[in-house]
Amino acid sequence: MNQPKNALPEADAPLLHRRDARGVHVLTLNTPARFNVLGESMLGALESSLEQVRTDNAARVVVLGAIGKAFCAGHDLKEMKAHTDLDYFQSLFARCSRFMLAIQQLPVPVIARVQGLATAAGCQLVAQCDLAVAVDTARFGVNGIDAGLFCATPSVPLVRNMAPKLAMEMLVTGEFITAAEAKVRGMVNRVVEPSQLDAEVERLVGAILSKPREALAMGKQLFHQQREMGVAGAYQLASQTMAYNMVHPVAQEGVQAFIDKREPQWPT
Repeated sequence: MNQPKNALPEADAPLLHRRDARGVHVLTLNTPARFNVLGESMLGALESSLEQVRTDNAARVVVLGAIGKAFCAGHDLKEMKAHTDLDYFQSLFARCSRFMLAIQQLPVPVIARVQGLATAAGCQLVAQCDLAVAVDTARFGVNGIDAGLFCATPSVPLVRNMAPKLAMEMLVTGEFITAAEAKVRGMVNRVVEPSQLDAEVERLVGAILSKPREALAMGKQLFHQQREMGVAGAYQLASQTMAYNMVHPVAQEGVQAFIDKREPQWPT
């Protein structure tokens, strides 16, 4: 995979960013000694990489992973403790929320590759991604309450992944759940042994790459918009999306291929 221009040397970079010839962007959190916390430098690197993906018209998928024992341990509490003013924290959490929304607003699917512990904003990050594959030894928790800090922002995607009472239990107790339980609750799609993690992620990537980018982009936007709406508004938006999709060349080719009983040849 190619390294984007102006990237720091890997030893110094908080985030590794590779793009392969298929348009697959792989982002890897690279501060394992600090459990890949979302400090200011990490947020800056993530923001920059998502902008590169957003402006890459040939991008197809993002895989977001990490190095080390932890996927992400949330915000950098030591960095936060150095500040006491409200303005700083309002700015910090607003910035983190914009980053989470940027994941949702990308026109391509984002897959969380979870190789270890995901806590607080790290758990939020998994929940915010469109899809997630986790090793069977991973654990998930929104345990800010243990430090007297209710995980308010992580609660936003958490309650959109699982039933409200299950999300609330995690938020008020700070207790962790296993990868198997996270799958049952709807936060991750697939759970595998560590040796199978990359192969399972690649299976998802391959399935996505076999579908037309334009239809996936329309579908992802609709998916997230409609679930915030009432049923009538959601159906109206979905109907418009399907209509625009149907007249697009990718659907015209796909339908004709179905009629002809052949594999579609997606326009490039």
